[in-house]
Amino acid sequence: MSPSIQPLHIGEHAVQPPVVLAPMAGITNAPFRTLCREFSGGRGLFVSEMITTRALVERNEKTMQLVHFDASEKPRSIQLYGVDPVTVGKAVRMIADEDLADHIDLNFGCPVPKVTRKGGGSALPYKRPLLRAILHEAVHNAGGRPVTMKMRKGIDDDHLTFLDAGRIAVQEGVTAIALHGRTAAQHYGGTADWEAVARLKDAVPEIPVLGNGDIWSADDALRMMRRTGCDGVVVGRGCLGRPWLFADLVAALGGEDTGVRARPTLGEVADVMVRHAGLLGEWLGDEARGVIDFRKHVAWYTKGFSVGSEMRKQLAVAASLAELRSLLDGLDLSQEWPEGADGPRGRTHSRNKVVLPDGWLDDPYACDTGVGADAELATSGG
Repeated sequence: MSPSIQPLHIGEHAVQPPVVLAPMAGITNAPFRTLCREFSGGRGLFVSEMITTRALVERNEKTMQLVHFDASEKPRSIQLYGVDPVTVGKAVRMIADEDLADHIDLNFGCPVPKVTRKGGGSALPYKRPLLRAILHEAVHNAGGRPVTMKMRKGIDDDHLTFLDAGRIAVQEGVTAIALHGRTAAQHYGGTADWEAVARLKDAVPEIPVLGNGDIWSADDALRMMRRTGCDGVVVGRGCLGRPWLFADLVAALGGEDTGVRARPTLGEVADVMVRHAGLLGEWLGDEARGVIDFRKHVAWYTKGFSVGSEMRKQLAVAASLAELRSLLDGLDLSQEWPEGADGPRGRTHSRNKVVLPDGWLDDPYACDTGVGADAELATSGG
């Protein structure tokens, strides 16, 4: 390890280098985590997609599949979403009692309307007593497993919550905090505020702070850590269609950096695409379903390459691994990595208004928020 970049300690788990795959609904399932982990050489922390506490407690069939980890995943890291302290406590106790995971992350960063309108995700930290109650229940039911949280700066620029939330987290025994340097109103638009990450690090020196937002390359990760003093990075949209980014991150943050970055040819990218689709088919128990689920990844993998809009459409409707492979083989697979393949990917838009429960902003210290167990989402995965 580089003397300037220390391992990230999540409870008893030392993450070397301090790189975390962000939970992304419909993306960071077991197959994608497998790909990223292979490119990283097994180093880093790879978090499941978001699991709804109500669905977990009720043993929803889809949710129980999502909490399955490959035997090679160590530590097993699961992210939970919940708005009711009692339900969150039950879900965490279930994880501990049944040994479903080694690390629990709590989602207070999701900005999508179906989450915020129920008072969850990035809306929840505004209600300080509710945040404290959820963290208390999670930590005290975790059976010694480390509990972390991921959050945003706040609802909007007039309702920032990250510093108060960070102090509450320390008081309630949370092990580490990840901060996405955007508000819920920004959604994924604009530029991430890395200065907010630095401010949080100064405010809660007792525990590790991880930075998230606009990390599109290993060099971005290095810049964030040097600029903010954060203890690690959380990478989300930057690895869409680029699981090999974790090889770069391990080299850059693991003391082995040569300055050389992964620049696969289209042929090498095509091989990863087929493997990704195949892993999805194995996971879902049906090749066709795996190829269909893979379709959302096609544009990310092929970004910047000379593929053509018509071919992209054909790739995005392939119905079998053989068809996907055949279509890819019809391309000029000798193409070198294009400059246009770097930079932002995934969602990049803002929202003008955050959808919230009625009266949510009236009193940040109200103990009776009107949000109960019936406000929990019934399904997982975002």
